[in-house]
Amino acid sequence: MTGSRIYLADNLDVLRALPAASVDLVYIDPPFNTGKVQQRTQLKTVRSADGDRTGFQGQRYRSLVVGTKRFSDVFDDYLAFLEPRLTEAHRVLAPRGSLYFHVDYREVHYCKVLLDGIFGRDCFLNEIIWAYDYGGRPKDRWPAKHDNILFYVKDPSNYVFNVDEIERIPYMAPGLVGPEKAARGKLPTDTWWHTIVPTNGAEKTGYPTQKPLGILRRIVQASSCPGDVVLDFFAGSGTTGVAALELGRRFILVDHNPEALAVMARRFAGVEGIEWIGYDPTPHQAVERQRAWCSVPSD
Repeated sequence: MTGSRIYLADNLDVLRALPAASVDLVYIDPPFNTGKVQQRTQLKTVRSADGDRTGFQGQRYRSLVVGTKRFSDVFDDYLAFLEPRLTEAHRVLAPRGSLYFHVDYREVHYCKVLLDGIFGRDCFLNEIIWAYDYGGRPKDRWPAKHDNILFYVKDPSNYVFNVDEIERIPYMAPGLVGPEKAARGKLPTDTWWHTIVPTNGAEKTGYPTQKPLGILRRIVQASSCPGDVVLDFFAGSGTTGVAALELGRRFILVDHNPEALAVMARRFAGVEGIEWIGYDPTPHQAVERQRAWCSVPSD
């Protein structure tokens, strides 16, 4: 599908240039203001007699650093940073549009108050809890194993919610609901149990804050229609665009980090009809095409 755009730019500049009511769905996953530098180091292993790892059948392997992706997640005034961007997001939303704001426990309560002031409290529909189980378990508090997604609409009396399009989940006790219901599955609630992106899975891009495609697919299915425009102005690895493309939507992705655009360039290699603004994806896409060619088995 044509008509999609990817920007290397300050998202506030892009938002201010977009026409009013021109976007059908906004999903954003802004930095969580953790006070840290988010970093992901990619490794590969090579066989070596004096390696630091033991693998299959006792073979020794040495770890090599392939690359590191990072960004700073520190803002002196987080809400002052977000407010003009969220105000513009409200302006560019179509009358039946929705916004999904992805954050974590550190800032979610402050962000809800901010969004209530911009959208109106009656435009808040849900707080979705994305629950997972990975990482460390501190001994001095309950381990934090969820993110928060705030769901707002432009008009609470008229908005897109495609209940029949949402991918259903299995019943925990299918024998109690009958074969027809069991085969169809049940609608998800506002608590979504979904694994993180698997470390060694094909979906993994190496970007530090990559979110699972299944989460974005559910949001795009529910709150947009084929041909609609989906906007993510903290685009990161581009998962929102992948979900939109898969489901027949157009997308606008914005990020100011060249490392994010490099990941997106590889991820969208071979996809026609994307306009790249402020960034040339071809060097990374040429490398990706070369990798794909080299991975094809010979006869």
